[in-house]
Amino acid sequence: MAHHSRKFDLDRAFALLERHRVRNVFMPPTALKVMRGVPDPRGRYSLSLRSVASGGEALGEEVLKWGEEALGASINEFYGQTEANLVVGNCHELMEIRPGSMGRPIPGHEVAIIQDDGSRSPVGEVGEIAVRRPDPVMFLGYWNHPEATAGKFTGDWSRTGDLTYQDGDGYFWFTGRKDDLIISSGYRIGPAEVEDSILNHPAVSLAAVIGAPHSVRGTVVKASVKLKPAVEPSADWPSLYRTS
Repeated sequence: MAHHSRKFDLDRAFALLERHRVRNVFMPPTALKVMRGVPDPRGRYSLSLRSVASGGEALGEEVLKWGEEALGASINEFYGQTEANLVVGNCHELMEIRPGSMGRPIPGHEVAIIQDDGSRSPVGEVGEIAVRRPDPVMFLGYWNHPEATAGKFTGDWSRTGDLTYQDGDGYFWFTGRKDDLIISSGYRIGPAEVEDSILNHPAVSLAAVIGAPHSVRGTVVKASVKLKPAVEPSADWPSLYRTS
């Protein structure tokens, strides 16, 4: 079933899931985060969900936990790009889901974390996700832009621009876009990790993190936060979240 609406309506989304007894659904991360604003959805709607798939950005541990409790189904995150789609992912039927992880390489694809010179990153060290060609889901090249195509590759590795590290069991952990990385006082900070931490607060519905200029540190972390419905900020709210 496909549905097009002028604006995402979280109550209507739940109503559609209930009416059509949807069992398997793809939901963008932003939609799932917004749907957290509906209290006790399984108490208000009769849901038949068996699986939920999501991709496009990291969900974080808090949203995955909410999915289990509120939707009654595991959220399977997957990763890919237009140039090479669905190359890393989770499947709760086949593997352990580690909250916050992107999952492991999908069978049939050679995926690695590499450094700028194309060498593979050691376990636990942050580098850039890359997919080796030839690959059945990889693009052949950018239309009429051979220079851009060449710049996408280091040898046979197609670079994604996404920074991750891999643990000893082969799970990938997203830290941020290479061009979104925040360098503050020499520290490399991934916005996704900070957003996930903020979303763990029971009063927070949505969070977005960027780097803001700072005269001493160069850049500091700045967060925009949306509170959950019926939550009012306290009198000291501005001082609690001042960047310094």
